[in-house]
Amino acid sequence: MATYKEIQNWVRQQYGWVPKTCWIAHCKELAGIPRQDAWNRQGSTQKVPCPLEKREPIFEAFLHFKML
Repeated sequence: MATYKEIQNWVRQQYGWVPKTCWIAHCKELAGIPRQDAWNRQGSTQKVPCPLEKREPIFEAFLHFKML
């Protein structure tokens, strides 16, 4: 499974922007990909959900890294 840093680098190379780690975690949650809770997470809801327009490139990164 790809690391958050690998996903960020791939999206930066393909799209020219870097996704926040919380956006990647939210997309993993939406896709049903197992993830660990962050040590600083409070509650079970996303404080900073991934914007709709940023989700597709992150999902493409998941496909690139064969996570989906």
